[in-house]
Amino acid sequence: MSTNAAPLPPPPPGSGLRNKALAASAIWGPLAAVGASFAFVTNDALMKLQSANFSLHELVFFRTLIGMIFITAVVMPFDGGLVSLRTKRWRLHLLRGLCVVFANMTFFAGLSVLPIATSTAIFFVSPLIITCFSFFFLGERVGPHRWAAVACGLLGVLIIFDLSGQRLQWALLLPLAASFGYAGLHTLTRVIGTTDKTAAMTFYVSLSFLAISLGMGLVFGSGWLYPGGDGPLSFLLRAWRWPQGSEWYFVLALGMTSSIGGLLITLAYRKSDASLIAPVEYISMPISIVWGLVLFSTWPEPRVWWGSALIIAGGLYSLWREHRRNRVPIERLGPRR
Repeated sequence: MSTNAAPLPPPPPGSGLRNKALAASAIWGPLAAVGASFAFVTNDALMKLQSANFSLHELVFFRTLIGMIFITAVVMPFDGGLVSLRTKRWRLHLLRGLCVVFANMTFFAGLSVLPIATSTAIFFVSPLIITCFSFFFLGERVGPHRWAAVACGLLGVLIIFDLSGQRLQWALLLPLAASFGYAGLHTLTRVIGTTDKTAAMTFYVSLSFLAISLGMGLVFGSGWLYPGGDGPLSFLLRAWRWPQGSEWYFVLALGMTSSIGGLLITLAYRKSDASLIAPVEYISMPISIVWGLVLFSTWPEPRVWWGSALIIAGGLYSLWREHRRNRVPIERLGPRR
């Protein structure tokens, strides 16, 4: 879900308050981004842990329901209340909701069989895809430097895929597909964000999650298409069942980590410039490695290290070029779910 916002206006030039505000933003903004990254990767780990017990759309439904209650109670009152939900751009909100639902479903489906670090590394290509989308769909000028960054990131993805055919996993296409859905989400954010408030964009994305996950539950929730075993298809088509005992703690944790991550990343981008915050979000990679090692005893293969380095390098270089041109996009530049 997206909770994007422009940075707060600085105090008047020449005042001591301005210097204090800049110093505070340089500390609290990045700290909030680190907290958000930890919350989001923890959410990924919890989804992976429960992928053998519940269906994907059931977990998404409960996660979104808890998050929506949180948004309504905490975020909306500070963004104008119910008035902030007004919009005349229903079709764009619907399309944006479909993009983020597609991104989440494909990412988590792949996560059921892939290591967290591998899925996270591939998903990091999304800022570079946003660059492509901004050129093709928004008519923005993209120079040779940023195209080189895109090529660098795509080369990293190919290295992770290992196209020699000996170790190719088709599940790797799922987080890549998720990055395209995420890029579509933020391309639309650039359009809608000029007229609609953050609370509205967040609320309608949550509404899309609830409607689609509940619809999938009504169609597939009985498990009549469940193929058995584990894997992405089984995770998607497994029958719904009511959480029991301590499983409710996992469900609650899913909703809270997602909501807290969204709140912290919003705070980060309100407190500090995108050029400061976006690079901090790449801390998700080492966090995903730690969770993979602690919870699943997995360690990234060398090709994942090399591919990740190229993807992150491409993303950081593209961000640097944005900063040099003094352009701060409406959407956040780092990947987030």
